[in-house]
Amino acid sequence: MAGQQRIIAHFDLDAFFVSVECLNNPALKGLPLLVGGRERGVVAACSYEARKFGIHSAMPMKTALRLCPQATVVKGSRGDYSRYSRWVTEIIAAKAPLFEKASIDEFYLDLTGMDKYFQPYQWTIDLRQEIIDKTGLPISFGLASNKMVAKIATDEAKPNGYLHIPFGREKEFLAPLKVNKIPGVGDHMYQALKEWNIETISDLSAQSAEVLERRFGKYGGELWNKAHGIHHGQVVAWYEAKSISTENTFDENSADPDWLLTELLRMTERVGYELRQDNKMAGCIAVKIRYPDFETTSKQTTIPYTFYDDELIPQAKELFNKLYRKGHAVRLLGVRLSELTDEAVQTNLFSDVGKKTELYKAIDDVKNRFGKYSITKATGKGKI
Repeated sequence: MAGQQRIIAHFDLDAFFVSVECLNNPALKGLPLLVGGRERGVVAACSYEARKFGIHSAMPMKTALRLCPQATVVKGSRGDYSRYSRWVTEIIAAKAPLFEKASIDEFYLDLTGMDKYFQPYQWTIDLRQEIIDKTGLPISFGLASNKMVAKIATDEAKPNGYLHIPFGREKEFLAPLKVNKIPGVGDHMYQALKEWNIETISDLSAQSAEVLERRFGKYGGELWNKAHGIHHGQVVAWYEAKSISTENTFDENSADPDWLLTELLRMTERVGYELRQDNKMAGCIAVKIRYPDFETTSKQTTIPYTFYDDELIPQAKELFNKLYRKGHAVRLLGVRLSELTDEAVQTNLFSDVGKKTELYKAIDDVKNRFGKYSITKATGKGKI
């Protein structure tokens, strides 16, 4: 909003997968806990007790167990994570005027203008407490004048805390922090900056924009802005009707179950492919059927967040079976994916899921080169 001071809150569920596992089994609380696959897997999440041993997410599980042999390993279940994520989303949606669900466990809220009616900091504290009271999940937040500073403040507030950076104090807050606290400064850039004797954000802000641009190109200008607490990213309204869908009105009505099954698989694969191309995951799937008399019926179900065809197709088939009037011809068939969220990187760290992601990436690469329908699943004949 031009001319109006922005107020942005960033919420992040602390060690989300670990927290859900501890709610499911309270005996795990306080233990060095690792979530992920034991055999040839990686750590999808780890408790703060495990982090004391130098363990972090994406670390090979074998390495983690060498660092902490007494750690407890649980495989984890994405269904529970999706359920709790939805619960928190519903609580935020009921209160926040505008929010963005950045991932399965991360949210941005735009509270700009609320200061006319409420004290935004206290409002955010109260919302955090409501989430904790209702779900039992620990959650941290940062409140600031932009998304970047709010996110960094959340990281500094963890575990299970909160931090307010008043407008005008952004540079002061950032100054003593390591430069890799800036979102987007990965290991490679961090090493490059350290070699240039830049280790803190204060060191970075002391450089001129021109010097940084000569050294790092266009990204140098972005670094200068970030080091000074300047960020213009907008909170994108998550509650807008977002979906990916496809439907087909047949040239000839069909009551052939084998043919309808093939068409259903093809359409589900198509929306799954588009979902992955957008780096999104879906939490809801719907099937639509229209008969020759134009009677239209549809059914939907919530699902664990996914973008995998082999998880979407069984759900589509089940919905079809509940909807379809056997023996009746079908005029139109449709599949829709909704409740979309950005791909949660953590969910791709489980051993079996990680391998599956690589497989789908390879398949999608072929489709990108030779067309969407160059690879499709084989279907056997028989009853749907």
